[in-house]
Amino acid sequence: MVKVELPDGSVISADDGCTALNIAEKIGPKLAKAAVAAKINGKLADLSTPITSDVKIEIITEKDPLAIEIMRHSCAHIMAEAICSIWPEAKLVYGPIVADGFYYDIDLEKSITPEDFAKIEDKMAEIAKADVPFKRIELPRQQALERVKNDKYKTDNVNRAQGDVMSFYLHGDGFEDLCRGPHIPSTSKAGAFKIMSVAGAYWHGDAKEKMLQRVYGTAWANKKQLEDYLNRLEEAKRRDHRIIGKQMDLFSFHEEGPGFAFLHPKGMILWNSIIDYWRQVHNCYGYSEIKTPIMLNESLWHRSGHWDNYKENMYFTTVDEVTYAVKPMNCPGGLLVYKSRQHSYREFPMKVAELGLVHRYEASGQMHGLIRVRQFTQDDAHIFCRPDQIQDEIKGVIDLVFEIYKTFGFNDFHIELSTKPEKHIGSDEIWETATNSLIGALDSKGIKYQVNEGDGAFYGPKIDFHIADCLQRSWQLGTIQLDFSMPDRFGLVYTDSDNTEKTPVMIHRAILGSLERFLGILIEHFAGAFPLWLAPEQVRLLSISEKTQDYSNEVLGKLKDAGIRATIDSAADKIGAKIAKAHADHLPYMLVIGEKEQQEQMVNVRTRGAKDTKTVTVDELISAFKKKIGERSLSLEI
Repeated sequence: MVKVELPDGSVISADDGCTALNIAEKIGPKLAKAAVAAKINGKLADLSTPITSDVKIEIITEKDPLAIEIMRHSCAHIMAEAICSIWPEAKLVYGPIVADGFYYDIDLEKSITPEDFAKIEDKMAEIAKADVPFKRIELPRQQALERVKNDKYKTDNVNRAQGDVMSFYLHGDGFEDLCRGPHIPSTSKAGAFKIMSVAGAYWHGDAKEKMLQRVYGTAWANKKQLEDYLNRLEEAKRRDHRIIGKQMDLFSFHEEGPGFAFLHPKGMILWNSIIDYWRQVHNCYGYSEIKTPIMLNESLWHRSGHWDNYKENMYFTTVDEVTYAVKPMNCPGGLLVYKSRQHSYREFPMKVAELGLVHRYEASGQMHGLIRVRQFTQDDAHIFCRPDQIQDEIKGVIDLVFEIYKTFGFNDFHIELSTKPEKHIGSDEIWETATNSLIGALDSKGIKYQVNEGDGAFYGPKIDFHIADCLQRSWQLGTIQLDFSMPDRFGLVYTDSDNTEKTPVMIHRAILGSLERFLGILIEHFAGAFPLWLAPEQVRLLSISEKTQDYSNEVLGKLKDAGIRATIDSAADKIGAKIAKAHADHLPYMLVIGEKEQQEQMVNVRTRGAKDTKTVTVDELISAFKKKIGERSLSLEI
């Protein structure tokens, strides 16, 4: 007999050699029916895994977030089997999960096209309906190599895999693939799936290697979730910031500067509105603003560690036979500003912010509008403090992050803590101290977070903030990085209370991350229908006839004098056409002015998204607008 500890701390006895599924059945038939996989001693495993010793076990059900990842991984195998069934000459390379789905790289001379998708889906449905179990076999590395000796892709995968034991998964009519697993218990639990697209992909991402076909799919727990996802994709297309940006004349891109955004006048209004708010809130939190050069000597980047750890993402140039790097990050410049004079512990915490323009190389195929660019402005800041101030400062940054995000209408957050990567600087002791400091700050605020082992910056652990937009898409924006190493590398010191020199702790942080990327996210989040305080054009006056043109110009003058971004549509179009155009331009407010409004010295207000109109005086309207702009309200109701 073996003892099995459940998540609630209770312990049950079971037969030696029973499976995780047997444990689920022992707990209850409903749990067994909903089971997808298991966690055995904290490690994900198949339900068919035998239990041969005392363990802690957690049954993963369809409602668990991990379940959908396992389901998608299994769907990748089902898709691979379907493709191999339709085209037996196809050779499989690898098929991981990605955000919202999965893909498989296929070596096949025949080009798979969208016209083939339905055929693949039908075969997948047939495989799923057959309810065939996923079976795992494990082999020593040499036996695994013997098993795949006639397949160069699988041989390569075995040689690249870690560990002495390789696992294969089998299902269907002799289908098998090298895979770590785990998988759903049988093909019938594959959920609802759809083939989404096909693209070219080089083996190992190397352009010198053979071009493969990468077939993408998506999978969800049921048809309703799949339909909801497809609807979100359609809505995302409608909200594409590249299309809206062109429609609203906000920005453009040009072949003369690939990956470099050109902001137009309306785009600059949005940009400056964001920056004005950013400066105001940072002033309230005690930050001072600085500016550092875009290009700095090569020696600086050796000292900072970027040369060894980030060189492939940087741009370089030579001036007077000296190599310079265009900065990919603002930190080294901030360190030089600190080092320009002496400091006392009484100055701490010292908070220095910079809206710094940085350049990072992105492959041409990875660039995407404002979301992925080669030049962007980072809302960086560095906090220099004593070790005993770390947790309070981290908590202060967290408060600042939440305040800024909520102002823009982002209230759904996901927090991740990333720890020491394989490629790093600094001792293990320093990394442990830094990581524990971040954990302490998060725990003291009662914040739930996910741990990403080995995903920290090369100089320190970090906290990353992910926001969800109106389509529930996750975007990583802010980051807090704790750094004990770089201040030491740069010889930064301060005079402590005991009159000795000590090295300060450095906190790197960004809230919006890339301002260009944040602008793209905002455009898609609001679909161009910005709140009043952000809207490039806040109010448009629509004069019904030439008789009311003078009064309309008078109202326009009052609005502009009050700092309202107002324009007037003086076209000869009928009022209906003017209203339709204003709606298409996402205007927050339209002021319709006819003879009645002129006689009464009023304006008729049409609010975006509202059916009813309201007639008010210009002074009343200006007062309402100022209040909303001052509060940075997201609501347009007046």
